[in-house]
Amino acid sequence: MSKEPKGSATSSAEINSELVRQLANILDETELSEIEYDTGTLRIRVARHVGQTSVALSPPPPPQAAAASPVPSDSNAKAVDASANPGAVKAPMVGVAYLASEPDSPPFIKPGDTVTEGQTLLLIEAMKTFNPVPAPKAGTLAAILVTDGQPVEFDQPLVVIE
Repeated sequence: MSKEPKGSATSSAEINSELVRQLANILDETELSEIEYDTGTLRIRVARHVGQTSVALSPPPPPQAAAASPVPSDSNAKAVDASANPGAVKAPMVGVAYLASEPDSPPFIKPGDTVTEGQTLLLIEAMKTFNPVPAPKAGTLAAILVTDGQPVEFDQPLVVIE
């Protein structure tokens, strides 16, 4: 009886590996960071961590920015420190952050600005939809932790409001 479940697990693992490959291909095609498949009896979650690969997914200007690696390192260090900051505003979704409504428009916010609760801080584009990220509280904008056009992950610190 104990041999039967082991055999079943092996055969289902073979089937699941093909499903995992298909889900991974969907991640590559759609540039998502994670995908979950659930049938009730089977649940598979495939995720990838966006690090240096996010530079490869960006348009041509970001690879030039990647050559200046000290700048991203500093912003990553600030992001780590900012995640513990109670004034950190985190990304509500995966997408691309935009600091202005249009490329030639002025940014929504600048460091040192006073913001009001509900004020739009930036936009996150996800699936061709621009979603505003509102200020959760009023205060002074201490730091902007992302750049215009930067891919962001869920729960990534975007700005700090003090």
